[in-house]
Amino acid sequence: MRLSDYKWFQAEPLVADSFLPDLVVRRLGLQDYDPIWGAMRYLAANPNKKRNDEIWLLSHKPVFTQGQAGKEEHILNPGNIPVVHIDRGGQVTYHGPGQLVAYLLINVRRRKLGVRDLVDLIETAMTFTLAQFGLIAETRPKAPGVYVSNAKIGALGLRIKNGWSYHGLSLNVNMDLSPFRSINPCGFENLAVTQLSDFIGSEELLLQKVSKVLCNKLLVELGYKEHY
Repeated sequence: MRLSDYKWFQAEPLVADSFLPDLVVRRLGLQDYDPIWGAMRYLAANPNKKRNDEIWLLSHKPVFTQGQAGKEEHILNPGNIPVVHIDRGGQVTYHGPGQLVAYLLINVRRRKLGVRDLVDLIETAMTFTLAQFGLIAETRPKAPGVYVSNAKIGALGLRIKNGWSYHGLSLNVNMDLSPFRSINPCGFENLAVTQLSDFIGSEELLLQKVSKVLCNKLLVELGYKEHY
């Protein structure tokens, strides 16, 4: 895939002359998992101090991804949905159409961000986004992600290599949740999973609306102006 073929914009710093690195946001639409993962791995394996930080906004075609800490017993009955063993932290999760995914390719060394800082930033962005649609979400110290009414609605997983982060977050917006019944999501038996549309209905262009809110909050948390 060629990233330059997709819509993108360069973020503007909140404070002029702040010496923040350039940040590019790319909107990649609906994508197979493997090419995106391959592109992230390539960028992390070939670091360049002059390269932009990037945020990729997209959805994936149906796929289960199993993190480095994943245990096979948590994959119960994948059926025809592919299982990809990947290099992020965490256990197994599901990605599919109607779920918003944001990947953060950030030079954390340049920004002096620790892993905990980045996790907090991502969780803050998800809880803020859900609040704009009337949902009160919470986080759990020992189970990263965000939860509404005791059900998981947003997940996250990261990898740091050569000072760069990759992977990121997934937020359930308006999707078919049934594949989650084929796994123990994030390694937890009987973990309930929910989505935004279960609370507010399947309004038109909901995924795009959520994407804009989440993108703006990620930009602000990283020191840039809202774009939308």
